[in-house]
Amino acid sequence: MAMAVVARALTLPAVVEELLSEMAEAARDGAPSTGWRLPDEHLLSLKFVFGSSAVQALDLVDRQSVTLLSSPSGRRVYQVLGSSGRTYVCLASCHYCSCPAFAFSVLRKSDSLLCKHLLAVYLSQVMRTCQQLSVSDKQLTDVLLMEKTQEAS
Repeated sequence: MAMAVVARALTLPAVVEELLSEMAEAARDGAPSTGWRLPDEHLLSLKFVFGSSAVQALDLVDRQSVTLLSSPSGRRVYQVLGSSGRTYVCLASCHYCSCPAFAFSVLRKSDSLLCKHLLAVYLSQVMRTCQQLSVSDKQLTDVLLMEKTQEAS
């Protein structure tokens, strides 16, 4: 968990990093498996910082749409099943998502910090609700190549 916090610190504004750290601390103090939920102040902060993306990201987390794929070589990629039914690849280590909203709103227009998929990845890490799947290096490569092929078409 500490590694994920450090990786986010390299790319996210301090206010976002602080919010995620506070949420992680609250999650450690609570017990998510016993019906724990985010405190209202964190929900309000998420809504203030991320707008409607916060609610959409929390919905993705509630639906357990975030899966961490890890390979024997140590590579880690997140897949998020979007509300449209399409699966997007997220690389938390470099703050990237393959969805069109990330390309447009985050990269091109710079009017958003994150897309809902990447925010869902960070929230699922904090809330310890991320699905985990071990795959071979070849399978992970195939996931990334398939994503690249879909982006090109």
